[in-house]
Amino acid sequence: MSDTTAEAPAAPAVTAPVRDGGPESITDRLRSPRTYAVLIGSLLLLVLPFYLDRFWLQAGLFAMAAAIGAIGLNMLTGATGQLSMGHAFFLAVGAYGYCVLAGESSTENGHTLTGLGLPTWLAAILAVLLAGAAGGIFSPIAGRLRGAYLGIATLALIFIGQHVLFNAGSLTGGYNGRAVPPLSVFGFTFDDPELVVAAVPFGSSEKLWYAGLLALLLSALFARGVLRGRPGRAMNAIRDHRIAAGVMGVPVARYRAGVFVLSSMYAGLAGVLLALVFQRTVPEYFGMILSLEYLAMIVIGGLGSVAGAVIGAAFVSLLPQVFTHYSDSLPLVSAPGTGGLAPGEASRYLYGAAVVAVVLFLPGGLARLGLARTKKPQAPKNPAVPKQPAAPKNPGEKS
Repeated sequence: MSDTTAEAPAAPAVTAPVRDGGPESITDRLRSPRTYAVLIGSLLLLVLPFYLDRFWLQAGLFAMAAAIGAIGLNMLTGATGQLSMGHAFFLAVGAYGYCVLAGESSTENGHTLTGLGLPTWLAAILAVLLAGAAGGIFSPIAGRLRGAYLGIATLALIFIGQHVLFNAGSLTGGYNGRAVPPLSVFGFTFDDPELVVAAVPFGSSEKLWYAGLLALLLSALFARGVLRGRPGRAMNAIRDHRIAAGVMGVPVARYRAGVFVLSSMYAGLAGVLLALVFQRTVPEYFGMILSLEYLAMIVIGGLGSVAGAVIGAAFVSLLPQVFTHYSDSLPLVSAPGTGGLAPGEASRYLYGAAVVAVVLFLPGGLARLGLARTKKPQAPKNPAVPKQPAAPKNPGEKS
């Protein structure tokens, strides 16, 4: 008997089909226009302090702080569907918490100010945790209310916060506010004494620029990880259908409360950065208008999107600064105090109109518009995949 056996002919090699919208390879991602845009934008942000003056650096820092707070609010409102009107309250907790924890006891404007004199880096961390604790106190209510009911409940925080800020003079300094101690990390102080770098004098704004960039980057990456992971899917399920999410095993009240605390911590970090940029905290700033501006940020940029929160924050926070700087050249806008249309009012009208336009014509926000432009066309069918022959028709079947 022969030991040889007949071998079957080798099947032709078939290449795996390319799936439409499938994951890209690392090489494709590195060569994509979006990657080049991110790299160019990152390099531009890193070198801006060497060329911009103090006014634009402060405007950029305001936008960074606003973006951090908007990311937190977007996780609460955009991803979870919880309307919050009290975001400015938690910014105030972060800002004034830092001043009290890092400041020294002193007398200013007739008020005996209380300060614990902690290291400023520790005070900044504790101020963020203090804002989270304030959100934790309110979280049982946030876990059980939704929609307009939660919005009205959080609106009460604004009135309570304004009353405390104006009347607790030993903590807040009253109507005139209190000075903000400069941040110091490992002996490096983010203050006004200049530090010469590459023949460019670096003051507090230049130094804080990189601290703000780092805080914004870490905040965005953490929020992106939350939204793309299992917690983000649970948050979206709660937003889309609360009862169905509960049936699937999602602890709805616990998630709502947890996201509210996380959003409060983001607001606290934004408040700390704002206080460092302003160098003085004023109670009037943390009012209802600030909360409405944050809602406008996430609507204009795009609900439920980290990039949308950053884009909307830049739009809303930079617009008044641009109008103020170029008020002499813009029509219908006059310098503050001259009796015409003030830059702040003109900017509110404009981004109010932008909110209406986005809701009517671009529900996904400005971030979705950018994604739509950069969306790749569908990949063509792979010619290496043999086409399956059609099954023969039954002779008795009518054609």
